[in-house]
Amino acid sequence: MNLALNPIAFSFGPFHVRWYGMIIAAGILLATYMAIKEGQRRQIMSDDFIDLLLWGVPLGFIGARIYYVIFEWGYFSQHPSEIIAIWNGGIAIYGGLITGAIVLFVFCYKRMLPPFLMLDVVAPGVMAAQILGRWGNFMNQEAHGSQTTLAFLQSLHLPKFIIDQMYINGHYYQPTFLYESFFNLIGLILILSLRHKKHLFKQGEVFMFYLGWYAVVRFFVEGMRTDSLYIFGAIRVSQALSLVLFVAVIILFVYRRVKVKPKWYLDGSGLKYPYER
Repeated sequence: MNLALNPIAFSFGPFHVRWYGMIIAAGILLATYMAIKEGQRRQIMSDDFIDLLLWGVPLGFIGARIYYVIFEWGYFSQHPSEIIAIWNGGIAIYGGLITGAIVLFVFCYKRMLPPFLMLDVVAPGVMAAQILGRWGNFMNQEAHGSQTTLAFLQSLHLPKFIIDQMYINGHYYQPTFLYESFFNLIGLILILSLRHKKHLFKQGEVFMFYLGWYAVVRFFVEGMRTDSLYIFGAIRVSQALSLVLFVAVIILFVYRRVKVKPKWYLDGSGLKYPYER
């Protein structure tokens, strides 16, 4: 008997609204709300986050798709008509994050905003959106790990609905979506608990904490997944990028502490509120 949850939330005639899309949308709204609330404390206007959202989200999705297509070019070169068929699946979080960071730096340059502070303010919300977004993968029964047993899943004391959803085509699979979501939740709790402590984070370091934490979690979880993108047929792209990002975070942290000596995170933007353009 098929116990899987229906990935379609509701329908309007021939049009179907999937849980995946609703969960992603909820994550975006949550990230925006968190950024606006924290931005107000750091002297950044709410309108800046709304404008950043309007540019960052669509371009982020495009970047996530391009990233996926590049590393699956062997397939898409033979099926070019499917390159834009994002509705069939195929986006990569790292592609979206890279594009989003580029958009943010350009946006901050145009608006004369401190980019590292903006990254600090935005990062916890992005992490929360990623935590929530993995449950979209759960609804689609994707981004799972290798085959496992019912006994193993029960030994993790998981709720029955999760175990049932991990039963795919006659076999049980590792809920890697859950592992990533859970460990990133721990990271988010740490960030939210520590970021307002005086003289702990310099500007840019809340973002670096997020990026370093996510890189470590993704490195280990990616090694368990069965749908990884590869380079040279043997190296998992996300694992390689996670390793590079983690090392880059350490180097950047040391360099900025020693050479740049940025302001403390709690000092905020230092701009008048509301500020002139």
